[in-house]
Amino acid sequence: MHTCAQYIGLPYLPDGQGPHAFNCWTFVRWVQKEQFNRTLPEIPISGSNLTALARAFRDHPERQRWQRVTSPQEGDCVLLRQSRIPIHIGIWMSVDNSGVLHCVPESGVVFQSIPSLNQHGWQVEGFYRFQPA
Repeated sequence: MHTCAQYIGLPYLPDGQGPHAFNCWTFVRWVQKEQFNRTLPEIPISGSNLTALARAFRDHPERQRWQRVTSPQEGDCVLLRQSRIPIHIGIWMSVDNSGVLHCVPESGVVFQSIPSLNQHGWQVEGFYRFQPA
């Protein structure tokens, strides 16, 4: 089991280009490398360009390395949406009865349970497990 406390409160930047400031994807990349030894590609899209984000989550070749699963495990990615189109991603963590570690514009890095995500307008589109080549 990994810890979330060291990440909580790290700041959000739409372009994710700070030394320890992230958008949702740059944060996922960093935690996947640091905690799970997985190297994910850089995808240079601003967090403020929702159309580009939606297309990247739908069409980017990286998605082929992630298999949709029904029961998440620690380190799986969680694709989230606020309407019908997924535009956000986080990481499933098995601490505090499990939840999603993710980086959002208003608060930076937060950890939320599924009910808390729903209260903030997020719905889980799916859970995805890394499949090495």
